[in-house]
Amino acid sequence: MEALINLAYVAAATLFVFGIKMLGSANTARRGNLISGVGMLLAVVVTLVDRSILSYTWILVGLAIGGVVGILAARLVKMTSMPELVALFNGFGGLASLLVAWAELEKIRAMGWGPYEQLMQSHPMFSSFVIYAAMLIGGVTFTGSLFAYGKLSGKVSGRAMVFGGQKAINILILLAIVGLGVFFTITSDLAVAEKVFLVAVALSLLFGVMGVMPIGGGDMPVVISLLNSLSGLAASAAGFVIYNNVLIVAGCLVGASGLILTVIMCKAMNRSLANVLFSGFGASSQSVGDDDDREPKALSVEDAYYVLEAARSVVVIPGYGMAVAQAQHAVKEMAGLLEENGAEVNFAIHPVAGRMPGHMNVLLAEADVEYEKLLEMDTVNPMMPTVDVAIVIGANDVVNPAAADDPSSPIYGMPIIEAHKAKTVFVLKRGQGKGFSGLVNKLFVLENTNMIYGDAKATISSIVNELKGAQ
Repeated sequence: MEALINLAYVAAATLFVFGIKMLGSANTARRGNLISGVGMLLAVVVTLVDRSILSYTWILVGLAIGGVVGILAARLVKMTSMPELVALFNGFGGLASLLVAWAELEKIRAMGWGPYEQLMQSHPMFSSFVIYAAMLIGGVTFTGSLFAYGKLSGKVSGRAMVFGGQKAINILILLAIVGLGVFFTITSDLAVAEKVFLVAVALSLLFGVMGVMPIGGGDMPVVISLLNSLSGLAASAAGFVIYNNVLIVAGCLVGASGLILTVIMCKAMNRSLANVLFSGFGASSQSVGDDDDREPKALSVEDAYYVLEAARSVVVIPGYGMAVAQAQHAVKEMAGLLEENGAEVNFAIHPVAGRMPGHMNVLLAEADVEYEKLLEMDTVNPMMPTVDVAIVIGANDVVNPAAADDPSSPIYGMPIIEAHKAKTVFVLKRGQGKGFSGLVNKLFVLENTNMIYGDAKATISSIVNELKGAQ
């Protein structure tokens, strides 16, 4: 029976791997998601058959409640709120791992170390270590994700929050957590271990908030990716706690893929992960560029149409503003009309555009934009000097030329999409505000840049009407 269970777990893990592989392409992503889901269902069913830890009544009730919540979330949550939803999912994953660790500790307290060691065939020190690790990573992930949710949803300020002595406090908390962890691992007194555990739970929850607090602005996609990785590591630690192989494998897959994505995004910003986590980006950069007294030039939709009507090559550079305006379908329609007019239209995607990894790819895929038209930074930048019109929709840091020519800028050295090298640049923006990052964008005052103020969807729709009227 045990061999059959493990064989099913291997099958489930294989489905996870194939599912993740298929998520790498828009054409196979839905099928990959379905295959991964089938793998998870197989793992859950096999686990239920293998272990009689709960009554099936409660399991079915839990499945029903979870299913209803999932369906409502899928139908009611807007695409613009997906980053917040992902942050919440990460947090719930961390909370689940924390609760698993806590439940196992209570189980040990009820049984005593002797019977537990015989039942699990595990050394007490190893069990204590993995219980503490699952609790710690899960707790940090839970409150860190909730705080990230608050920032992304606007319930708290999205900027980095930095105060004097913050790093010292964080170091003290971390040292306390490590010290308690060492004591928890070596002690055999379960009454004392429980008290230590509860104190460590409180510190881990506090550390999650303190860790995300000094991060904000354009660094939030990296934080979301890192928290996703931590939720996977927490699940893997929980797998070691209860000796569940498929949970260990699935957690490692999520943890490793999230960490790889985090590294890729840090590389895209030419910064280290430590710099992202501890530099307080966005808190100290709010006044940089404020001394530039040049005024952006405003352009009407009608004048923009005449330029686009004559353009032979157009690059659309989307950002969070496109998501807020829900303009992706109008953009798709405009691109189609421009192509019918003889223009070549592509989309330039920066790895950290939006509020979560792949945010722009998801939005454009929803509008059925062909994946082949989504060009990465290294592909599109050599083309920019030959592009007739670059249309920037709600993006800020990812097209800010200060990253290339202003050593005093906090983003100096960060690779950007070189929109400023296009012959003409249209920037679609609601107003002259600095945006989520708090940085002044020098692109807006360049000679070849024209601002088209207003809601992005309304602006693009007006251009679409002009293009249709000309046919």
